Amino acid sequence: MMEATFERRGFPACASGPRQRLESIGCTFLTGYHAALQAGSMPELQTLLESVECERRGFAYEGAAMALGLLDRLTLWRRNRFEQFVAGPAFHHQYMAYVGFGWALARLRRAPARILRSMDPLIRWLALDGYGFHECYFHWKRVIQEQHVPGRLSGYERNAFDQGVGRCLWFVNGADPDRLAYSIARFDESRRADLWSGAGLACAYAGGVSDDVLLRLGDLGALYRPEIAQGVLFATETRIEAGNMCGHTERACRLLCGMTIQQASTIVNNERRRLVHGASRPAYEQWRRGIQACFREAGASADRMGSEVSIRHLTDSRSI
Repeated sequence: MMEATFERRGFPACASGPRQRLESIGCTFLTGYHAALQAGSMPELQTLLESVECERRGFAYEGAAMALGLLDRLTLWRRNRFEQFVAGPAFHHQYMAYVGFGWALARLRRAPARILRSMDPLIRWLALDGYGFHECYFHWKRVIQEQHVPGRLSGYERNAFDQGVGRCLWFVNGADPDRLAYSIARFDESRRADLWSGAGLACAYAGGVSDDVLLRLGDLGALYRPEIAQGVLFATETRIEAGNMCGHTERACRLLCGMTIQQASTIVNNERRRLVHGASRPAYEQWRRGIQACFREAGASADRMGSEVSIRHLTDSRSI
């Protein structure tokens, strides 16, 4: 499990509490990954994954999906393991499973469009999110400092990739909102909305921080409040679907979105019902933007000015 430690990844030092929390998430991912390699059947795999603590179980399903995705592409005699997984054991963890499949895509170093074409047309973009997380997690200096995006990605694939990078920035920066904001500010402005959306999802799903930290994140990201809120709502719905809701996700929903998890779920599902499939804009992005529109307020301009000033005054010592 050393692969999941900050020391092994070379992440900057941070407070021990958040570090231990984030490292434990990585370990849970690896638990799921190895369970998928060892299990002789889908029922056996489900038993292994369900034995993981409820709050962290989604990460185990994510890791299992990565392993199954790799096995499907590296073996000739059986190539439907992931499909069976999402239709069976991971039926209520499909969001996390697709993210995990994205880790497999990243390892295979193949253009994703052809592979994803046969998958769920709405949530297949989560695989590109997972791709982005993987690249930032294992090559964070190149992704953050050099702002590298794989050349095999194009169009909306790059947006979904950035959403995963944003999630990973929460980990790389040790759940420190000041360092996170500084990191995002280094990116071209055209990429920041997707990055903040990913950060919002990560803080709500991963947890391990105080209310003050969540509020600080909201203050620093005020310019992108709708995107942060949308990320939080996606995290909330992911936990609701999986039946593993926890206190830190509820708090993030209340503090960063000003609503209960029930209200959040209503917005997510209402916007999903409004999607127009086959339009020029992917349904997944329609979904995201519909949710974001619920949080755009006429008085946001004052918050935006404050956010820009806060980020501009972060010191170079927070740079990574």
